[in-house]
Amino acid sequence: MRIALINENSQAGRNSVIFEELNGVAQAKGYEVVNYGMFTAEDEDQLTYVQIGIIASILLTTKAVDFVVTGCGTGQGAMLACNSFPNVLCGHVEDPLDAFLFSQVNAGNCISMPYAQNYGWGGELNLRYTFEKLFSEELGAGYPKERVEPQQRNKKILDGVKKVTHNNLLDILKGLDRDLLLGAVKSKGFQENFFRDTQDQEIADYIKTL
Repeated sequence: MRIALINENSQAGRNSVIFEELNGVAQAKGYEVVNYGMFTAEDEDQLTYVQIGIIASILLTTKAVDFVVTGCGTGQGAMLACNSFPNVLCGHVEDPLDAFLFSQVNAGNCISMPYAQNYGWGGELNLRYTFEKLFSEELGAGYPKERVEPQQRNKKILDGVKKVTHNNLLDILKGLDRDLLLGAVKSKGFQENFFRDTQDQEIADYIKTL
């Protein structure tokens, strides 16, 4: 599994801590973490949580990654932005229990965490334990076990609904404000990683034209 980490500007200063905890858990599972930044609060390219939603959709749609870990101050804005775009099923995750239930019941491909809210002494431990529970079992395995069948059935129904309610990503990208989109895809983390890992040449070619 390839996991992308994306931070918006208000919480860019926590990128290194989040990456360290996520990468430690991922490596133990044989997964790869790709850091899309922001790397520091002083980065030239300042990403908003709306742009995080754009990036997350591009990465998941093109199969450049399999999972996205993101967030903002409260985690709410990034979650809403991510779920505004196709092929992203993002949950709001605050702690290990949230992470476990989201991964088992909802089988999403993205989480948004509140990196400012209630983040104090032991904040890095909550990150570590949350990531451990997030990836402790196969996604969508179900909980409790007697609810596996209806949970998996409802997930398929939701996936079908999202295909109807969301437009093709390339059409969406072409309809977005150019400066908003350009601000997302010209960032250092995106440029260093996306074109290497994408499996959708049509979207990659369009982004290059920007």
